[in-house]
Amino acid sequence: MSAPRIAVGGILTECNHLGGLPIDLSVYEASELFRDEQVLQLDTSIVGGMLHALRAAGAEPAPLIYASACAGGAITKACYEQLRGEWFERLEQAWPVDGVLLPLHGSALAEGIDDPEGEMIQVARTLVGPDVPVIATLDLHAHITPAMVEHADALLAWETYPHSDQYQTGERAVALLMQMLRGECKPTMAMGKVPVVTSAIHGSTLGNDPFADLMRHTKSLEQQQGVLSTSLFLIHPYMDCVGMGSGGLVVTDNDPALAKSLAQDIARRYWDRRFDLEPVTLTPAAAIAKGLQVDGGPVILVETSDCCGGGAAGDSIATLSALVDSGTEVSSVVPVVDPEAAQTCYDAGVGKQLTLEIGHKLDPRWGSARRFTGTVESLSDGRFVYTGGQFEGHNEQMGKTAIFAVGAVRVMITSRATYDWADEQLRSVHLEPAQMKFIVAKNPMNFRLAYGELAREMIILDTPGPTPATLKHVEFKKLARPYFPADLDIPDLQPTILT
Repeated sequence: MSAPRIAVGGILTECNHLGGLPIDLSVYEASELFRDEQVLQLDTSIVGGMLHALRAAGAEPAPLIYASACAGGAITKACYEQLRGEWFERLEQAWPVDGVLLPLHGSALAEGIDDPEGEMIQVARTLVGPDVPVIATLDLHAHITPAMVEHADALLAWETYPHSDQYQTGERAVALLMQMLRGECKPTMAMGKVPVVTSAIHGSTLGNDPFADLMRHTKSLEQQQGVLSTSLFLIHPYMDCVGMGSGGLVVTDNDPALAKSLAQDIARRYWDRRFDLEPVTLTPAAAIAKGLQVDGGPVILVETSDCCGGGAAGDSIATLSALVDSGTEVSSVVPVVDPEAAQTCYDAGVGKQLTLEIGHKLDPRWGSARRFTGTVESLSDGRFVYTGGQFEGHNEQMGKTAIFAVGAVRVMITSRATYDWADEQLRSVHLEPAQMKFIVAKNPMNFRLAYGELAREMIILDTPGPTPATLKHVEFKKLARPYFPADLDIPDLQPTILT
């Protein structure tokens, strides 16, 4: 018997309807865009796990195209059509194959298309027919759609947040696919969903977070006979799509009734924990006043509304302005993406005093630029290496980067938005977190990873932006009421079941 040939490829991107910059081909080219034989060289993250497991199982990977980038607005129509076209062309050329593995995110958006990943799964199914396994891996922040569930044999989500198990998820997908090819199982799948749309502030899979408790229960169901896989989803809440919600997905061995029953149970438990998933927030001014009462530091000011990893531009100065206006003389650091200001600092040189207009130039819907007077303290090319997560070992670049000192407040002005895993960006420009009183972190979760053992206090901020800590103030257009937290209770709620 010849080795099974398995097609591998997809587009893995998280997108935002509320703000952020459109994602075009140049964004992928600056991050991760691999074709054909290049895909076979990947040895980390989701594709690395897939390839390792395929080779170990004696299967032959048929590489397509793999594109991944930091979150942003919607993928431009031209970019999506090109990447999707290349992916499908290669899938056609690889045919016949014995299986298809799709490393996707689950919360991608393209201009005019709210479910590009469901479309890709459906296109793959149409090409290969009903008998060839099609398995997709997803971020646990995916928006699970009817098309995804209908046309895939199985959907498997990452199980950790902060994300650290993409490689293992790739291996799990291969293990299930090989079981199918050997005739050992016949996956049947159900997704149970409730209209809970919350940020990831309390979405850790570690410790005592409510999402961690729900994840432990969800994964415990895999011990039941006939259950092949379970996944828990806290939806990426910054889209505006019909039917958004959170809940659980269950894959069983030819037992659709069991899949539906368990998925419904997970969804009901999720609804019961909805209030625990909502954070308490403070204004920047109130947070700074509270932080100044804390003995020592650092105090982490979590400006999640400007999270580049969730699709924001990273150009907010809401907390920077509050720190400057407070008159505090304690050492602080604030990241701001502003290529124009970074270039001005480069042109002036280290030690030069300047008056700079900073902030809200890339996505001005959330505020206005402001003039700050300070000194160019240092300059950098912005290069750093990720120390963990899905990009572990990946060389990244913030572009031209300047440390601009406004009194005791250091503004880390970068030219490009980059995903925050830990504190790599700060350390790359020789800033020591332990020496700071205030650190502004623009991520809803990974600030714990970076500063959890170091911080004296962590305060969640309420600031304008496309990735807010709470969704109760967002006016969605496509997502219909009722949903939590806009509606605190929904009488006689029944989970939506997708099969």
